[in-house]
Amino acid sequence: MESEDELQMLRCSVKNYDWGRPVGDSQVARLFSLNSGSEQEPGKPYAEFWMGTHDSGPSFLLSGDENESLKSWLSRNPLVLGEKVLEKWGCDLPFLFKVLSVAKALSIQAHPDKELARTLHKLHPDVYKDGNHKPEMALAITEFEALCGFVSLEELKVVLRTVPEVMGLVGFGHALPVFGLTNQDKEETIKRELAAVFTRLMFADKNGVTESVGKLISRLTKETQVRELTDKEALALRLEKQYPGDIGVIASFLLNYVKLNPGEALCLGPNEPHAYISGECIECMATSDNVVRAGLTPKQRDVQTLCFMLTYKQGPPEILRGLPINPYVTKYLPPFDEFEIDRCILPQGESVTFPAVPGPSIFLVVDGEAIIKVGGSVRVHIVAEGDVFFAAANTQVNITKSSDLILFRAGVNSRFFQASQD
Repeated sequence: MESEDELQMLRCSVKNYDWGRPVGDSQVARLFSLNSGSEQEPGKPYAEFWMGTHDSGPSFLLSGDENESLKSWLSRNPLVLGEKVLEKWGCDLPFLFKVLSVAKALSIQAHPDKELARTLHKLHPDVYKDGNHKPEMALAITEFEALCGFVSLEELKVVLRTVPEVMGLVGFGHALPVFGLTNQDKEETIKRELAAVFTRLMFADKNGVTESVGKLISRLTKETQVRELTDKEALALRLEKQYPGDIGVIASFLLNYVKLNPGEALCLGPNEPHAYISGECIECMATSDNVVRAGLTPKQRDVQTLCFMLTYKQGPPEILRGLPINPYVTKYLPPFDEFEIDRCILPQGESVTFPAVPGPSIFLVVDGEAIIKVGGSVRVHIVAEGDVFFAAANTQVNITKSSDLILFRAGVNSRFFQASQD
């Protein structure tokens, strides 16, 4: 492999979804502007910075023909992906790398597994753009808030007892079986009753939802005068300001409310409900853009598919804090083959080596600058914030003469290569 194939600087894509953060308060806006050389547009929300090969937001090579996409270049140079990656995923990156800047809540949503994704793509290719699943991981850059997965059985009982607006929409008759359940009951029995409650709530009459949200906000506003609201109640007030009269305001009580500190990560498997609320994160996922939405959104909703597809697993999600690889690099390993994330915080003057791995990598410089060398090559690359580069499989990346560098790397999960050797 020629050295110029081992490292490719990339120009990447941006998404201006309405939940994004404004210029001046958005990592996405800053990084995209530095990466592309384009002016930031005041008044426009900057939501997602995409690094990868997905057709909805492709990356392009800065060397050679600047109109050539990374996907096209990979199809001409498949060996840079590595033998194991080519064998499993073909001539494409199996992961999509992103930065998210979240000002207001994203939709209550889930991502389909592979079987459902293929079906949805076949039936509605205009809505579900590809046939792949989309497990993902969010790694907090700032404090990051999210709703993720269903609350425990005991917390569900508390919600039904203490949030009358939930009970009003679900109906006492549909909620009653929940109170007879214990954790000793069969898991499938508990899931069936949770599914019945959630489905009833999400299919509630629109006028009834508007009325119930109004009652909830009125009640909580009065109660703020005599007591401190719970985190969930305070969140409901915030969500209602963003999405007035939306069923997601009430449905949020059935989901776990999670606050990540910088450096903490959340894994989201297929068919798990979630909604990002606020903050900025690095995100990585299987190469897909399939989303099934059912609340907190002006976009198209598919309530029936969402309620059908969910696993209805209960309890708080696992928070990943990463595995220290050396003093400067922390690795985040989700339970998915397609991806992993490394976070590198390198003080001025220090050096670090990312060893050669059997699959491709994408690096993003978030802050600072450094000199990059590939393997034993004498050629150097100077990189600074906003720079994104692709490193071929079996390429060692040496970082030297750093100026307080913060860098993230996405690659194929190390456990995938270990398992393929067994």
